[in-house]
Amino acid sequence: MEHKFDRKIFTAKVFFGDVFFLISRSPRIIGAFCNKKINKALIEKIMTVSTAVNGCVYCEWFHAKQAVSSGISEEEIKNMLSLQFQADASNFEIPALLYTQHYAETSRNPDAEMTQRLIDFYGKKTAYDIYLFIRIIYFGNLIGNTWDAVLSRFKGEPAPNSKLWFELIFFLLFFLFMFPTMFLMKRDAKKRSKL
Repeated sequence: MEHKFDRKIFTAKVFFGDVFFLISRSPRIIGAFCNKKINKALIEKIMTVSTAVNGCVYCEWFHAKQAVSSGISEEEIKNMLSLQFQADASNFEIPALLYTQHYAETSRNPDAEMTQRLIDFYGKKTAYDIYLFIRIIYFGNLIGNTWDAVLSRFKGEPAPNSKLWFELIFFLLFFLFMFPTMFLMKRDAKKRSKL
């Protein structure tokens, strides 16, 4: 049976649009990290929930480690990765995590009603800061998935709707970052298998 690459990946238009979005909002993103209502644990939970929906193996590895260092238990991380986060999340966190899941599941096209609920619960500033964290991790998720699509093409199995010219540009932009990431992931996997 033929294996089909079925994860969300970047197109050139979406990639360069996201790069512009994140660069143009960098002062606001820095401010979001200073929002006292959003602690490191909530940020990592947002990152983990988006990653669970989008299936980026690199983000899963990295943010699971980050989540542990921010005080989240391994059991909670497993629950978030299986989208069973409601038992572990506080009442303050649940709306942000539900919105994160919805945002990723709708491929960045959330219902206006869901967005309004987020704003009503957190207020405009904190809701927008949460949105920025979601955009950051969604960008990261698609970087990892697009990298895997490039590797899949090297194996003779190109991802549907992916263009060779964009994959070549993407490879040149990210190989210095992704090869060390792959090495570190394999090293961690070997360490875990020895335990």
